[in-house]
Amino acid sequence: MGVDALNRALNHVPNWDTALDWLLRGGLRILLISVLASVGLRAVRAGIRRLEHHLSDAQGTDTLEQSKRARTLGDLLRNVATMAIIAIATLMILRELNVDIMPILTGAGIVGLAIGFGAQTLVKDVISGFFLILENQVRVGDVAEINGTGGLVEAINLRTIVLRDMRGAVHVFPCGGVTTLANLTKDFSYAVLDVGVAYKEDVDRVMAVLREVGAEIEAEPALRPLVLAPLEVLGIDSFADSAVVVKVRMKTAPIQQWAVARELRRRIKQAFDTRGIEIPFPHLSLYFGEASKPFVVESKTQDQDRSEPM
Repeated sequence: MGVDALNRALNHVPNWDTALDWLLRGGLRILLISVLASVGLRAVRAGIRRLEHHLSDAQGTDTLEQSKRARTLGDLLRNVATMAIIAIATLMILRELNVDIMPILTGAGIVGLAIGFGAQTLVKDVISGFFLILENQVRVGDVAEINGTGGLVEAINLRTIVLRDMRGAVHVFPCGGVTTLANLTKDFSYAVLDVGVAYKEDVDRVMAVLREVGAEIEAEPALRPLVLAPLEVLGIDSFADSAVVVKVRMKTAPIQQWAVARELRRRIKQAFDTRGIEIPFPHLSLYFGEASKPFVVESKTQDQDRSEPM
């Protein structure tokens, strides 16, 4: 009995040569994979930090908004890169441990396919939001029209963009559902006016008065920072029913076009009143043609009606 027990004990002693061989081969490979994964994570994070600094310093204005944009992109890229490196390193380590990774890859593929079909709209919104932020098409604080709805941009997320209109209503658009986007305050804006004058007025004189008004606004200390270029008198834009329409525009700082346009209207009205230039109101002239001769309408006062003999 003693001999049998000793033989069984010896049979259960681990094969140290085999263990040492695995440590020198598979163990070193696992260690090398772990080190490379760690170095890769550090390199990716350092590269993303440099990208964030580059995006933050890309423009001199709106530093806070540029930093928010860079941070949003950096967080997204950092998370995606970290998940990818960890997943690849884990699969390589499992393979070194002689674990069959094919069922894992197959299961992950099936799960990913199911998630892709079920959340394709969400994925589309996230990808569209990423490029919306990356390309700097619109920023928080801009006034934009999205799918025909205008308002102030209050938030830009990876999945949604939020507008608040003049009524105070908040509109939330999925980034993947944005088909048309018009940024009204990107870099600069234009105050555009259609000025109507009577047909009897001298149009050249009217244009000269409009240029004088533009020069007055440029010389105004309170308005000078808002104006980026002199008033442009583009000429006669149309012949309306009651007026000749002259189109003018003035280049302004972003989001200041409405304030400049209101001041332009006020000063144009004052200048036209001072110089006797008529701003017509809609009216209608009736013409009966040659077949209908003019006729005279006589009216009698109440006293005349009383003095008539019965």
